[in-house]
Amino acid sequence: MGTANSTLSRAFNEFFDSEKSSGVLLIVCTAISLLIANTPQGADYLGFWRKEAGGLSLEQWVNDALMAVFFLLIGLELERELYVGELSSLKSALLPIVAALGGMIAPALIHFSLNAGAPTQAGFGIPMATDIAFALGVLAMLGDRVPASLKVFVAAFAVMDDLGAIIVIAVFYTGQLSLPHLVGALAVWGLLLLLNRPLRVVSLAPYLVGGALMWYLMLKSGIHATIAGVLLAFAIPFSARDEGERSPSHRLEHLLHKPVAFVVLPIFALANTGIVLQSGWARDLSGANGLGIGLGLVAGKPLGVTLLSLAAVASGICRLPPDLRWSHVIGAGLLGGVGFTMSIFVANLAFEASPEVLNASKTALLLASLTAGLLGFLWLRRVGKSSVPNSA
Repeated sequence: MGTANSTLSRAFNEFFDSEKSSGVLLIVCTAISLLIANTPQGADYLGFWRKEAGGLSLEQWVNDALMAVFFLLIGLELERELYVGELSSLKSALLPIVAALGGMIAPALIHFSLNAGAPTQAGFGIPMATDIAFALGVLAMLGDRVPASLKVFVAAFAVMDDLGAIIVIAVFYTGQLSLPHLVGALAVWGLLLLLNRPLRVVSLAPYLVGGALMWYLMLKSGIHATIAGVLLAFAIPFSARDEGERSPSHRLEHLLHKPVAFVVLPIFALANTGIVLQSGWARDLSGANGLGIGLGLVAGKPLGVTLLSLAAVASGICRLPPDLRWSHVIGAGLLGGVGFTMSIFVANLAFEASPEVLNASKTALLLASLTAGLLGFLWLRRVGKSSVPNSA
């Protein structure tokens, strides 16, 4: 994991600070939304998000448009990691990539094994995702009790986890496909790539205008419109010099960090966590879907992250950073079970036509995320920093 043992880059520190602050605000907004939804004013609160404007409900504007900005930021962060971050060399990238794969496959298999053939089978993607803001927020609370390379490892595998979730959304949660609109969106993306590579246009304006058009065409294509945000990120020029400070990609990432952390994600939480706890909510948790989500996040994540990482290190494919123990990797896996933003997003896509199942799914994933975050915090607090390199 490179030089993360001693110092963290300025770009990473900015990213870490914004994510941990966002995690605190998300908890507050989620608590507010849950409380209001379960008061006499709950019906009005939920009805507010269903009001239509411009052909979409307010909830759809949040999930399709505002979240496209969130996905754009994820794409920019991923681009930075690939050029100058922990994913910039194969040697550094392999461990978080392997960890991310294990952390996606194991939870999905747990959910699928319990729900195969049932209407709730579509929820297999819910426990696959890791919420970067909450995971890094927990690490921030631990401060210097944990090694710096653990923070980088968690951030890197969470970013790769998000990429995996984006691919799952594009492949498995696509509606009826409109080929002309999809071709149009890809044509716009191709034009933006031409502006980037051969023409070397560094002004952000044409990319943002093209991105808005690509978002509209993607919305009409049947593929979730937020995918346009990720495609746009990789069309915007990036420079690896001086951590990319002069590049349009770095400028836009720096510009978006605070609005996404303190506006986009809190609004998303308010719009999507208005869960009404009805009389049978506890029973739903013990059903196949609730168990699949809960066990996938709390047990599947640490099992997948740890076992696949262990296999990769034992086979010589990659190595563990000098200041990390396997107990740290287990703790990282536990924190990976904090799904929240991406998990809620996938739940919306999986059970859009089944409000009761969606409500139960969100209840399960919120409780599972809370449990995973608490277990991860307590585990890593007990483990502390490494004193014997790479020992369990």
